[in-house]
Order: sequence, then structure tokens, then C-alpha cells
Amino acid sequence: MTSSARPLRIALVTETYPPEINGVATTLAQLVSGLRREGHRIELTRPRQSGVDLGPRFTAPGRWFARGSETGPLSDPDAAFSERLTVGMPIPRYPGLRLGLPAGMLLERGWRRRRPDVVHIATEGPLGRSALSAAGRLGLPVVSEFRTNFHAYSAHYGFGVLRKWVLAYLRRFHNGCAVTMVPTSGLVRELQGFGFERLRVVARGVDSDRFHPVHRCPSLRIAWGAGPDTPVVIHVGRLAPEKNLDLLVSGFQRMRSVRPDVRLVVVGDGPARGWLEERLPGVVFAGRRVGHDLARHYASADLLMFPSLTETFGNVTLEAMASGLAVLAFDYGAAGEVVLPGIHGWTVPFGDGEAFLQVAAESLGNLEWVRRLGSQAREVAEGLSWGEIVRTVSAIYSGVLAPSRHWRGSGFMLSRADPVR
Repeated sequence: MTSSARPLRIALVTETYPPEINGVATTLAQLVSGLRREGHRIELTRPRQSGVDLGPRFTAPGRWFARGSETGPLSDPDAAFSERLTVGMPIPRYPGLRLGLPAGMLLERGWRRRRPDVVHIATEGPLGRSALSAAGRLGLPVVSEFRTNFHAYSAHYGFGVLRKWVLAYLRRFHNGCAVTMVPTSGLVRELQGFGFERLRVVARGVDSDRFHPVHRCPSLRIAWGAGPDTPVVIHVGRLAPEKNLDLLVSGFQRMRSVRPDVRLVVVGDGPARGWLEERLPGVVFAGRRVGHDLARHYASADLLMFPSLTETFGNVTLEAMASGLAVLAFDYGAAGEVVLPGIHGWTVPFGDGEAFLQVAAESLGNLEWVRRLGSQAREVAEGLSWGEIVRTVSAIYSGVLAPSRHWRGSGFMLSRADPVR
């Protein structure tokens, strides 16, 4: 142990976890792995995943166990890693993902029996909210993460009128925690402007051994219709309305006007896939890819085109850079933090679609240069280790246990000596 005075018992609550495929699940798995290496004990609470977790799901015909008590106690309370499964429900328009239902009494009973040192809430859904309430009743310190721009997503799903309500809910949720971890300094400034308090920048890392240029596959490129000198652009992510896919279509059309031989590979799936396939005939739609197969797809391309405007971070940026790809993205999130224009790729002002299209048209003028930018991007990714991030999170845990901090009601209070960042 180097970042904490003693091993801690950490109660981690999340509504998503592998094998679900999304940025939150992936980064949480990396964090859990690192915390276990640091000697901490992890008690993970998550919703039961359909088709993955076996066992009874109903108390009686047609009646749900609303508190998740059908799973009983932890899988192995004395193990270094144990799981508590609760009931969930499908998220509208997000098939394959589940929203955890409230389980406050279940959590409170479990935490009374085995009191954690700290509660870490990764998602702000009903399960996360009930965890915050249970921790407040027991006087347990809570840290949280701001991982998803739900307030920004609302406009893309026909709920724009609820944006202020969603933002107020998120502010109240996170301001009830000791620390909220946020992935970028730009997002910290945005949230502070909305009245969020006690924010701490904790970046995300990348597995630069898994995502590596060595996985480049000439036979895969041939299957895409690309030869050694053919530029290949890749887009990786969920195919959903909030991902700004109109700009992906327009950007590729601009590229093709300059380099008619350019190939586009779209990795991912989602509700907008059919819409996108209609507008991009002849494009390779690879569907969901994981593990080595995903790494092979990244490394076999030359440039990541990432037009999204709703990311809290954008893990795919680091994965692409680690794979030796240049990046074209807006100047925020991961790209705003680590991509130097003209050195690792290109960033354009947030929301400036015309600038994005102009750079898209110019980016493929010299394929050798694009690949050189990708090699330089790889060098940056090599320094973004998960080890340092895990040590930062471990230090945050220790910090909220310091004697100068104390609970007052359901919120966390800081002494005058404590910095607010």
C-alpha cells in the first residue's frame, strides 16, 4: 500500500458493469482491478444483468423484488471482491443496459452487518440515490463520480423540457457527497457554473498494452477494401442520437470529396444504426467489438473521427491514441485535455461543425503525415497509466476519512482548512 495508510473496505455502487459495453463499465472494471492490487477490499452492488446472472428474479408471478432482496447477502463477504445483485429494469432506447431500482433497505442492512469505510457511487440512478440515502442514515462518507451528461442527453430523447430538472437533481445528488470525481478540468468549470461543489479532477487512463499499434492487421484492412496506402477512418461508439452522427456523415462525405478511396469503419451499435446505414452506403459497419478484436479494429485504421458533443470524457480518444491513430474531435473532454492540434491530430472549437468539416476535408491530404501524428499520439497514451489514477482515487478515499471532516445530516461538511476544487 502506497497511497493509503491501510487497506479500506469500499462499497462500490453502480448501475452498469462488465460484461456490459460502455465507457462507465469499462473504466470501473479498470478501477476495481487497480484498487484490489492496492490491497483494498471491494463490495460491488449492481443490478442483475439479463442473460448473465442466473437465479430467480420474481417473488411471485408478476411481482418484482423491488429491494433486490432475492439475492440475499453478498456473494462472499470475506473475499477481497464480492458482489451484491439487485433488481433492474431496461433503460428506454438503450437495450442491453439496465437501470437499478431502489435498494436502500437492502444496502443499509448489509452495511450495518459489515460497515464499509467509504461508499463510492458511480451512477446517479435510483440505485445510486438509494445508496446515498442509506449511507447518510449510517453516517458513512460518500464519494461519487460525474460520468454521464444526462442533462445534455435529454434534448436528444425528446425530454429537453426536463433539462433543468435533471440538472437540479444531479446537483443535489453530488452536493450530498464528500467529493465528486470529474474527468476533465473543463467539465469541472462547467459544473461549478451550475452550482456543483467539492469537485476533484480525476482523469481516466488507458490500457496501452491492450490498445497497441502491434495489433494492426493487413488482412482486416483488405477485408475493408483498403490497401497499404488507403486511408481508413474509424468511428467507435454507441450509435445513438446524442452522438452527433449527422456530422459523422457530413465529415466522411467531405473526406471522400478529397480522397475518393477513403474507407470508413463504424464500430458499435445502437438505435441509430439503421438510420446511419441508409446515409452511408458502402461503409463498413462492424457492430460491437470487444477485447483483442476491438484493439485490432482500432490499430488497423489511421484516423479516429469523433464528432460527439455530449461526452463527459470520451474513452475512445485514448484508446485510439494508444492504438497509434491520429484524432479529429472537438476541443473538450479527453481530446481537449490530451490532443495537441498538429501534433496528435486535430481539435476544433466546441460545437463548430463547419470547422470540423473543413478539417475533415484537409486531414487526409498527406496520409504519411496522418500516420506520423498517430505515432506521436501513441507516445502520449503510454504515459496515461491506470496505476497513477488508482492511487489518486485511493488517496481521495483516505482524505474523506480524515479527522477534520465530518457528516452533518445527509450532507458532507468540510472544515475551513479543506480546499474546495
